Amino acid sequence: MPLRNPAGEPGVPANAENRYRVGPADLPLSCPMPGMALWNSHPKVYLPIEEQDGRAKCPYCGADFILDA
Repeated sequence: MPLRNPAGEPGVPANAENRYRVGPADLPLSCPMPGMALWNSHPKVYLPIEEQDGRAKCPYCGADFILDA
């Protein structure tokens, strides 16, 4: 069985943008988000965006998240 190479897996680059717009389907919100390549990212952290007026900032990478209603 071949070894898994996470660098070769498809995915959105993690921490590639400074601002992300998210919707209710993205809750619970985590950074990096599902679908992002995790091999070059920081540890996963959950962000309580719904408790913070629809805005959250990742303490690791500084990405801003805005919740669209």
